[in-house]
Amino acid sequence: MTMSTVPRLPATPREFEEEARARLDPAHYDYFAGGAGDEVTLRANEAAFRRLALLPRVLRGAGEPRTEVALPGGRAGMPVLVAPTAFHRLADPEGERATARAAAANETIMMVSMASTVGVEDVAAAAPDAVLWFQLYVQTDMPFTETVVRRAEAAGCAALVVTVDSPARGVRERELAHGFHDLPDGLRCENLRDGAAVRPIVMSPDIGWEHIDRLRRMTDLPIVLKGIMNPADVRPAIEHGAAALLVSNHGGRQLDTLPATLDMLPSVVAAAGGAVPVLLDGGVRRGTDVVKALALGAAAVAVGRPVLWGLAAGGERGAARVLAMLRAEVREALALCGCASPADLDPSMVRRAC
Repeated sequence: MTMSTVPRLPATPREFEEEARARLDPAHYDYFAGGAGDEVTLRANEAAFRRLALLPRVLRGAGEPRTEVALPGGRAGMPVLVAPTAFHRLADPEGERATARAAAANETIMMVSMASTVGVEDVAAAAPDAVLWFQLYVQTDMPFTETVVRRAEAAGCAALVVTVDSPARGVRERELAHGFHDLPDGLRCENLRDGAAVRPIVMSPDIGWEHIDRLRRMTDLPIVLKGIMNPADVRPAIEHGAAALLVSNHGGRQLDTLPATLDMLPSVVAAAGGAVPVLLDGGVRRGTDVVKALALGAAAVAVGRPVLWGLAAGGERGAARVLAMLRAEVREALALCGCASPADLDPSMVRRAC
């Protein structure tokens, strides 16, 4: 294909979503886009960023900004990671392989979902330069959980991202309206393979801190606990061996009417007291959103839906373009705020806008 015939990619995050919506089966678009209940939390995540304004410093002689960050599971070229999201082959035939290559091209970390439609080994093989973390739902069948952990270790994953906000599955009315209950023929959650069969993901209210302890004894990989929203859970998380915390309300897909993650970030950061890094996902759409979260104490953020819109709109090239846009926007926002790196940001540089 000559340069003149390469399809033009959308120019903004919103255009990427519009293009993805036009290309995707409506049931699959709503699976990716939708949230639980009345989607109050889904909307709140983005709205929280709009309520905050940046307050730059001037004449600081900061020089060209650097965007690199160091995390327990490795370094990233920017403070924007790829959040774990399921079923990428609904968006593009290459699925998570393409997403991993896009992440590697942008020198960032991809969190591979347990519900990936490509096995973690194949994701790693498709993108040997990618830094991968593996997202895990601890299963009540701990021997099977260990089997999945060993696969992630063997694939070279550098951390485990353990989702802790899912004792049950949230009810998403968009999915019910479409009757979307399972993957199309030919697609499976490949990390759930058990011999010839593919297990379902079990979400159980029986999962407790003792399971995190067992997981901690099971592996030397750093454990990131994803789904911390209440500051009261921070100290137990650290005491049970968490290497990092991810403030997350599951993108509004679990319990509706939770607060926005950005609104809870400062209190979780305060409760952590610098003992472990705190990350955030939910509602991040532009580089200015990233900088606001960093100013409030996040070590990095993770994005899910924007990468899926890029993947659906333009495959690997589209996902890579979305990540490149975010990296450029973060660099620009840091420069305009008078910062040489994310470490120069602090809470005095954000104000409530309305």
